[in-house]
Amino acid sequence: MRICVLGAGKMGTWLTDALCLQHDVAIFDVDKDRLRYVFNTQRLTTYEEIGAFAPELVINSVTLKYTIQVFEAVLPYLPDDCILSDIASVKTGFQAFYEKSGHRFVSTHPMFGPTFANLKDLSAHHAIIISESDHLGKAFFKDFFGSLGLNIHTYSFDEHDETIAYSLSIPFSSTLVFAACMKKQDAPGTTFSKHMDIAKGLLSEDDYLLTEILFNPYTVGQVEQIRKELKDLLELIKEHDTDGLQNFLKRVRKNLED
Repeated sequence: MRICVLGAGKMGTWLTDALCLQHDVAIFDVDKDRLRYVFNTQRLTTYEEIGAFAPELVINSVTLKYTIQVFEAVLPYLPDDCILSDIASVKTGFQAFYEKSGHRFVSTHPMFGPTFANLKDLSAHHAIIISESDHLGKAFFKDFFGSLGLNIHTYSFDEHDETIAYSLSIPFSSTLVFAACMKKQDAPGTTFSKHMDIAKGLLSEDDYLLTEILFNPYTVGQVEQIRKELKDLLELIKEHDTDGLQNFLKRVRKNLED
């Protein structure tokens, strides 16, 4: 299949590396310097070159803020039967765009970052395929994600954003608060060290990726829940309410039960 990846960022270049051995792949970026270390794939810098390449599938991996804008710019240069694809971590507005575009589409979300994940073993990581996507597009990404050992899930556009707000926004927000309050310790405890490793891993990710997750429209409700629980815990600590804290711990342990 002829595949054109839009955006030579970390995820875009990883996608070309993962796809180029089995497909005819091109990668597009207006910044030539970002294409310098891309190999085994065609390097494109103009929309006219994308038109000449005539992709059967376009995978848009640019920052969420510009994803639809880049789609709209490239649409006039694509064959009518080209499938549009995004890997955005927030899907708000994408369904309406795809319906208006007149193209078949497949929307996915690989739930890992090339910086943090061990790309040689992705068996502990997950990927989501949006249920409203085109059948052929869904089949392609099921095969691709399956070949990487990813755990594959299917959600609708709305279900995706709600799920991501819970599964990513809560740990991201909690970790950022931990890091914001942190000060260096010469003798950190085991729990502190584990949290520190998580925080360093999270903050090694691309700032735009973190922004996309936190700007999910469902995130506010999840962070409000964190604030409520912190307020309740703070009151128990201030009042030295042993019984209340025991009940709090009992409730929390129940949340962690399988």
